[in-house]
Amino acid sequence: MGKRLLRNPGVVGGAAIFLLLLAAALAAGAVATHDPTRLDPVNRLKPPSARHYFGTDEFGRDVWSLVVYGARVSLLVGGVTMILTSVGGIAIGLAAGYYRRLDALIMRFTDGLMAFPAVLLAIAFMAARGPGVWNVILALSIVYMPRTALLVRSTVLTLRELDYVQAARALGSRDAGITLRHILPNCMAPLLVQGTFIFAYAVLAEAILGFLGVGVPPYVPSWGNVIASGKNVIREAFWVSLFPGVALTVAGLSLNLLGDGLRDTLDPRLRVQG
Repeated sequence: MGKRLLRNPGVVGGAAIFLLLLAAALAAGAVATHDPTRLDPVNRLKPPSARHYFGTDEFGRDVWSLVVYGARVSLLVGGVTMILTSVGGIAIGLAAGYYRRLDALIMRFTDGLMAFPAVLLAIAFMAARGPGVWNVILALSIVYMPRTALLVRSTVLTLRELDYVQAARALGSRDAGITLRHILPNCMAPLLVQGTFIFAYAVLAEAILGFLGVGVPPYVPSWGNVIASGKNVIREAFWVSLFPGVALTVAGLSLNLLGDGLRDTLDPRLRVQG
């Protein structure tokens, strides 16, 4: 399995780019050249230079430092959202797929959540909860959890009828043991692929919420907040929005490359076709 993953250019390229972004975020204190919250009106709207790699914004803040520190918040939101949606989606999907009586009730609830556009529903949650990093994570986790739950449910519906599951049930194994020992491990491959896409969706959604002013508070550096702060001076200083936008694009591209590569490698149907 490891050799197949290393032979896939999407997995290698996507993972390399994402790990580079993650390393920059973790080492933001050493990589950044300025304090991202320090205001310097004398040097406002300076173009990229040797002193300010990505220029400065309308408050004189160093855009390079804002992008590096903003990666911490954006990747934190994406990573924690991926974990919460995976855990919640596994629990909901296993219950709905294994127990027929719960299937209709749980699925109608998830269908109701998915009937609304994800960003619109997240905005509604943020309007009720108020701005904050963890409120953004909670809102996005609720919005994207039904996608993971539906994926797990569809896999469980197929697995629960297979011979080895029926044999375990005939031998007297409990439902919890069957789901955790025989069904859940076979759900991990599609879950891993789905997790990379949820990560990318959450990073993008956090930027959208920040751009609209209903996400992370403005004083917290994030890619969405920096892009939003540059929209008012886009004609005079395009670099304020350009560089965090490029970082957001690179992060999304790397995660999608990684997800596509994992799908091509882990899905046995695609391997047979290849």
